[in-house]
Amino acid sequence: MPRGRRTPARTRTAAGYAGLLGSAALAAVTALAAAGCTSAAATASAASGSDHSLTFAEAEAAYGSYLTASDAAAAQGNATRGEENVAYAQWSIVSSQYTALATARTPVPRYRYGRPVFYVPALAGYPQWFMVAVPRAAVVEGKPGAAVNTIMVFERHDTDLPWTLDGVAVLDQPLPSIARGKDGYAIDVRTTESDLLLPPDVLGATQAAVVDDGPTSAAAAVIGSGPLTTGLYATQNAHASVAAARGLVYQWLLQGAPDPQFELRTANGGALVLYSMLLTTTTAHPGLASGSPIPVPAGFVPLLAAPTEIGYHQVFADWTFEYAAVDPPATAHGAKVQIIGADGAPTFGHAY
Repeated sequence: MPRGRRTPARTRTAAGYAGLLGSAALAAVTALAAAGCTSAAATASAASGSDHSLTFAEAEAAYGSYLTASDAAAAQGNATRGEENVAYAQWSIVSSQYTALATARTPVPRYRYGRPVFYVPALAGYPQWFMVAVPRAAVVEGKPGAAVNTIMVFERHDTDLPWTLDGVAVLDQPLPSIARGKDGYAIDVRTTESDLLLPPDVLGATQAAVVDDGPTSAAAAVIGSGPLTTGLYATQNAHASVAAARGLVYQWLLQGAPDPQFELRTANGGALVLYSMLLTTTTAHPGLASGSPIPVPAGFVPLLAAPTEIGYHQVFADWTFEYAAVDPPATAHGAKVQIIGADGAPTFGHAY
């Protein structure tokens, strides 16, 4: 479970946990999605009513406050302040980045933002949340790098609780058109929605089956290939081959994080889904026997509990990821879920 600040759980299902998704299970999930009777139009009608607990002006103010606070924390290299405005997987990522940068005596990156586009769901009551799509460029030594299209999700659980940045994904594909009601508000989608190719609450587990088992997994029938699915499997499999050549055993597992996930209806009746995942990896001597020290990957050295930790038996090097996926409507013939963006960082290291 990610370490750090936790905010109250939303009354929504977190991303599914990884496991071996067999053909029968996959067929059942696909059949359930195809048999759904809740239409996108019905969902839009229900979600875009007149009760809006969050206005666009309030979302813009929360976003502006976050940019000011996070930039001030980065300028000062102040981890405590930097962690105050983030939660869930984003807390784990930010906290570990501050630790690694402080160890390397490297300044914390600051960002330059372009014009934001706000997607505010038409929801009544709490929790409140909204998404921002914005070009973002890291500033290094006073010079901004190339801007990348980024989505950021903010959430507040109650009126007396602060807004936090709960998720970030850097897009490597275009953001799909997001459906809006007549009043301009976006349309929230349930995690159990049945008119999509996959109910959003099993999307993470299905992606994980491809990352863990590769393109021959039954889950590959509904998850598109790419750098964040089959590509991630190829990378991990290559690590395993290198370890085996050294007489070591390398294992990996992508699994769901106990964090909220967020969904918005797309204009074609599908959904944009944002969720967190944990990639746990181990490199060990066979049978965990004692042997020559196993190198700790450079990015994980600052995250060790003590600099004296040495991997005579095993080394853990774990990542936290945040993903953005497009889940097509169940009626889309031959379509697959496409992972269109991600963000992540090393968040746990241990050697013994």
